[in-house]
Parts: sequence; structure tokens; C-alpha cells
Amino acid sequence: MVTDDARLQGRDGDEIDLLALIGHLWAGKAWIVSAMLLAVLAGAFFALSRTPIYKADALMQLETRSGALALPEGMQDLLGSDASGTAAIETEIEIIKSRMVIGEAVRELDLQLRADPLPLPVIGALPKRLGLPEAPFAFLRPYEWGGEQIVVGQLEVPDDWLDEEIHLTKTGADSFRVRLPDGSEHDGRMGETLALPAQGVSVHVDWLKGADGRMFVLERLAFEAAVRDVQQDFSVSAASRNSSILRLGYQHPDPRQAERVLDAISRAYVTQNISRSAAEAENSLKFIEEQLPIAEEALTEAQQKLNDYRKANQSVDLDYETQSLLQEATQIEADLNALAMQEDELKKRYTVNHPTYQALLENRDTLERRLERIRQETTGLPETQKEIFNLSRDLEVAQQVYIQLLNRAQELRVVRASTVGSVRIIDTAYSNGIRIYPRTSMILALSLVLGAMAGIGIVGLRRLLHRGIRGAEEIERLGLPVFGTVTFSTEAANHRKRHSALPILALDKPDDLVVEAMRSMRTALHFGMIDAKTNSVLFTSAAPGAGKSFTAVNLAVVAAQAGQRVCLIDADLRRGYLRRYFGQEKNTPGLAEYLAAEKMLDEVLHSSPVPGMSVITSGRFPPNPSELLMRAEFTALLKTLNDRFDLILIDAPPALAVTDPVVIGRSADATIVVVRHLQTMLGEVDAVKHTFEMAGVKVTGAVLNGYKQEEGRRYGSYSYRYSYKTGQR
Repeated sequence: MVTDDARLQGRDGDEIDLLALIGHLWAGKAWIVSAMLLAVLAGAFFALSRTPIYKADALMQLETRSGALALPEGMQDLLGSDASGTAAIETEIEIIKSRMVIGEAVRELDLQLRADPLPLPVIGALPKRLGLPEAPFAFLRPYEWGGEQIVVGQLEVPDDWLDEEIHLTKTGADSFRVRLPDGSEHDGRMGETLALPAQGVSVHVDWLKGADGRMFVLERLAFEAAVRDVQQDFSVSAASRNSSILRLGYQHPDPRQAERVLDAISRAYVTQNISRSAAEAENSLKFIEEQLPIAEEALTEAQQKLNDYRKANQSVDLDYETQSLLQEATQIEADLNALAMQEDELKKRYTVNHPTYQALLENRDTLERRLERIRQETTGLPETQKEIFNLSRDLEVAQQVYIQLLNRAQELRVVRASTVGSVRIIDTAYSNGIRIYPRTSMILALSLVLGAMAGIGIVGLRRLLHRGIRGAEEIERLGLPVFGTVTFSTEAANHRKRHSALPILALDKPDDLVVEAMRSMRTALHFGMIDAKTNSVLFTSAAPGAGKSFTAVNLAVVAAQAGQRVCLIDADLRRGYLRRYFGQEKNTPGLAEYLAAEKMLDEVLHSSPVPGMSVITSGRFPPNPSELLMRAEFTALLKTLNDRFDLILIDAPPALAVTDPVVIGRSADATIVVVRHLQTMLGEVDAVKHTFEMAGVKVTGAVLNGYKQEEGRRYGSYSYRYSYKTGQR
């Protein structure tokens, strides 16, 4: 029974598109699986060939500098308070990442010096990761295989050779040879300094481990390049939003080296933070110390003027009211003096428009107005009292200024000595020894996904570029009736790959769906050739691999099994191999010998395992097959065979490859084109049809061979979907 229910469901809906897509992918599952497998292998190779990278972490806290000391309020103002918020955190992050901080770590650990084993080309660290034994090939001896170690205590090179590689080769238990960038070679010993004054090079190797002949790469980087490399592997970020905790990280192939570098960066940042805090107190102290001699001189001068005036006027004293005005004026002068000092410090931090600066200016204006009022009140005093008042006020102000400067200087000295910075290291650098790169599981998962995508893309591209015939209706649109649809058979596909004797499927597995399709084709040909003058049928194809020989052989067998007298002719005088189906030797006489008049018909007509079926093989491959087929003897042969057989099947070469099928087609009664499902292009079938029509031969029909149900049902075609077995009672 033949069904096409899949064609009837969802014909106009979107569901058919999804089913078609699934059908395409299922048909190309071999490509997809292969692409996934290759991608996983490539991902595994990539992951194993990369040098493992480890990460060290550290934690820092940014805290207010004044909170650590129980100092007076005025001294805390000198220390200043840390800015809060995102801007302050981002500022500190940029400072940590700066060349100033990173450069100190580079100098401390001499990170300009690099010394590593020479890695294998392409495969890199793969042998080391897998623990492979060293290959016994001399040309691989210089490369890294695992277990090599080198510690270089000193490497000095001229500026011209910065960033240039120096190759060091181990030549003995404690000896080595270096090759400089200028090509010269020099021998040295481990633990001894190799000094080369002429080249400006000095090398001291503290430790060297590895097989003799192993090569190491030494290099001294320029300072800027070393800083840049550290910056690339260094990271710092806030632990959380608006947090004063900073998380630092550094990546390196050696986890212990990662810890050392990160600790050095942390120390450099803490040191500069303390230096920056102490610098503020140092600058203020310098200013105060510059003002002290001036204030002392002003105090001495004011004291001398007051004493001189009193002597001249016989020790005139101030009354109580005037004394009160003097004390008030003195306090205002002291406050104005303190404001002047604060203004000098504010100028270094803020602009005039800053609110803090504006508050100071307003306070100063108020004090100046009060001082002016006091001056006006003293205008009514006697001249002697007025002069005593002014001189006493100058003395009090000078004394207040001098005392304030002395106190401020002492406070700044305490601040400078007690500065601890605003940074606290919470966790020192630590690496847990778990590599962060390459992440093998992630790489394999990504490779699997990319492989699947690549496989799907290949399947889609192949379908786009090679749109083979997908159903019988496409052939029928060319005006060619389809005499049969032969389903795809794994057995048949395997038979095509053999190079020895080929089995006949119709004999070995008579219940196979392919054989049942041949029986249907036999019936279709029987009714299609009722009005034919002869019984000869030509089988050809557009290109090799369509299955015309397989179709001709099995059709001949099922026709003979039905009681017909059948003659099968191998007319492919170039590459014919029908003899292999019947166990004939390569030099067995056949059609070529008959057409060349070397053999008689009965000598080339061979019997077969099937009663009623005879075979004419191709014989020896002649140098002129087309000329032999054009002889009148071939037409006469078909007429002779027509009287002796009910059906003559001719297996011809591909029509688009050679002209032999067209020559044979002029003598045959019917021409059948064998089309391979999903492989033969529709344009190729049309070209075959046009080729025969140009020669005056009509193509009778076609056979769709190798039909795959999972593909065909997506395009409205049908095929056999039942088994053909003998019933049992």
C-alpha cells in the first residue's frame, strides 16, 4: 500500500516549514555529527595547547585618615578627610592602575626580566599538559616538554637590545651557551656571571634544569613595555556599589609569581598613599616655619615700640573700658590672622566659588566690620590713651600670631610623624591554584555548539548549492513520466563501494523494498511498451553514480523471475562492470568482440543464475567505443535478440559524459534516464533530454533511484512504507 499522508497535513501552514527543516537536518545528520566531533577535537586541542593561567586576589579598604588617631579637631582638619562616593573610589582605582604604582612593583621585582623555556610551535604546552614523553627526534630537543626550570638573577643588555630575545641553550650539567641578537655565541656556567663588556651584556644564571640541548628564551623588556604588560594582567574594582572595599587581581602562569606581583603592587600603593598624606602636612609645616621668623620679628618690634612710648610718657596705663576694647580688638585680629592662614590652605584645594571658601570670606567680612567699629570707638580717647591702645593692640596681635604659628607648627610635626595613610590591606595576595584559563569545560561546550552550528550551516549550504531532485513531480514537470521510485537501501549503497564480485539484491533479499520497487517498475514498463516495435530498453544517466547498472541488473532478474526471457547487455565499453554481478572474468568476450567481428553471438551470450536470463558483458575496453556502437552490427544484434527474448535491457554510459548513449538510443525502442535522489540536478536531466532530442531520439521516461523517505515526504512525494513478506497460515 502506498500512502502520502505526510503530504496532506499542514500543506499551507507554517508547520510544514518546520517539518521540512527538521527533515533536512536529519538527512544531513552525518555532516552535523562530524562537524561537532571535529569542533570538539579542535576545542580540546586548543584548550590543552594553551598555557594555564592562574589568578591571585587581594582586598583593600579605603578609610578616613583621621579616624585612626585621637587628635584635636584642628589637627584632624590638617589631615583632611577622604572624599566619599563613586568618584573617590574611581579616583583611587585609577591611581592603583597608574604607571607610578605599577612601575614601583616592576622595579621591586625586576619584572623587566623574562626567562622561559622555548615552547613547541603550534601545539604549545600540549605535551606538558598531557605528560607526554619527550620525542626521540633531535630537531625537537630544544623545545619545552615539561620539567624545565631556569632562574636568572641578572640580565643586563644595552638599550638597543631591549625587547630583543637572547637564546640560552643548556650544554651540560652546569654549563650553557647564549646566542645574542647580533648572532654571536658565548659559553657560561651556572652560578657564575657571564660578563661581555664589548657587547654591554651581563648574564648570571642562578638555576638551570632540563635536558642537554634544551633552549630558553631570555629577554629584558623596556620599562614602559613591562609596565604595560603588568597593567594588562592586573585588575581592580569595587567589591560592591558604593563600597570602600577594593578587590585586586593579577593573572600569571605561575600562581606564586601572581601572588608576589600583586603583593608588590599593594605595597607600592600603600606607600604612595602614606607619602601623599605626609606631603600635605610637610607642605603646611614648611609654610609655617617660613612665617615664624617674620612673626617673631614683628612681636619684638611691637614690644619695643610699646616700651619706648611708656618710658617717654611715664608709664601711662589703660582704664578698664579701654582695656576691654583692647582685648576685643586683639581677639578679632587673632581670628582674622587665623582666617588668613586657612585661606592660604583653601586656595590649594578649592576655587573662590566653592561654598567653603565663600563661608570663610563672609566670616572675614564680619570680623573686619567689628574691628572697624572698635577703631571708631577709640577715636574719642585722649591722644595718650589712644596711642597706648594702638601699641598694646599691635603687641597683643603679634603675640597671638606668634603663639598660633608655634602651636600650628607643633601640630604639623605630630601629624607628619603619625601619618599612616588612608588604605588598609585586609587580605594579602592569595592564589587558590585553580586555573582560570583555559576553561576546558566551557571551551568544549562552546566548541560543541559552534560545531553544531557549522554542521547545520554546511547542510544548508550543500542544499542551497546542490539542489538535487527531491521528488518524482519535479521530473514529471519536464514531461518525463516516472516509471518507478526505488527507495534507498543501505545494502545497495554498500554494494556500490565493492571492488570485487557484486551480489544481486533481487536474489539475496527478494523481500527488500528495493526489489519490490523493481517489480513495480517491471509492471510499468510492461504496460508502457505494449505498442513498442521492439523489446529493447536503454538505461542511462546524467552522470556516474546514479545507479543505472544496479537498476538494470535487478530489473532484469525480477523480469526473468516473472517468466520473461531477458537479455542484459553491458553497452558501457569504457567502464562497464556488469560482469562482476555474474562472476565473469575481466577478459570474458563480450559486446566489443562481437561488434569487432571477433566473436559470434553465441560466444558472447552468457547464461546467468536466473533461468531465462542471459547476459552480454562489455568485453575488453576498445580504443574506439563510439565507432563500434555506430556500426550496423549493433542494430542487427538488437533485431536478432528481439526474436529470441521478451525483454532486452541495455546498460549504457552516462549521457552527459560521452555520446555512446545517443548512438545506442537510435537503435533501442525505449530510453530510460536513471535519476539519483537529491544528487542528480534537475538541469542535468533536462540536458540529457535535450541531448537525445537533438539526435532525434525521444526519452521515454525516468526512474527515481535511491529515494530517501525522510526527505521525500517533506516535498509531497511518496514511497513504499511497508514490508513485503510471504504470509503464514
